[in-house]
Amino acid sequence: MNFKLSVLDVPDFPMAGVLYKDITPLFNDAAAFARAIDAMAEPVLSLLPTHVLGLESRGFIFGSALAHKLGLGFVPARRPGKLPRPTYSEAYASSCGHDGLEIHQDAFHPGDRVLIVDDVLATGATALAARHIVERTGAHPVALTLFIEMVAMAGRERLKGMPVFSVLRY
Repeated sequence: MNFKLSVLDVPDFPMAGVLYKDITPLFNDAAAFARAIDAMAEPVLSLLPTHVLGLESRGFIFGSALAHKLGLGFVPARRPGKLPRPTYSEAYASSCGHDGLEIHQDAFHPGDRVLIVDDVLATGATALAARHIVERTGAHPVALTLFIEMVAMAGRERLKGMPVFSVLRY
């Protein structure tokens, strides 16, 4: 399937100079979305993850669908202040300033094998923060799987030692 037909380019969003990849057409096509989830799941099956960590916010959509497909539990990595119980936090610098991720402290345990899921890999800052927060729990981040990788932004380079799988590369 040509997944690029399900991605629309939106120039200057959310700020001037950014070419935003709008994937809402993919979500609106049940068959295309199912094939995207299959494509994201296939390379990670042999890694035997025990949990899926979905990164806010579109990583929740892909992550929960992948968790369902793989028969695994889903853990949301939220922006700071959104979770009600004690959390682990990891701050990072993004293209829009500073941000952070949080997960509940009891989300993972030593020995858990966590598949990190997001929609787009650009600079790798968010994925690296997710990796660090998983490691703080004693769990092992087995891979990052995502729908789109912006190759020129070299996010993969920040994640050395962790497999990265992407369906589309721009």
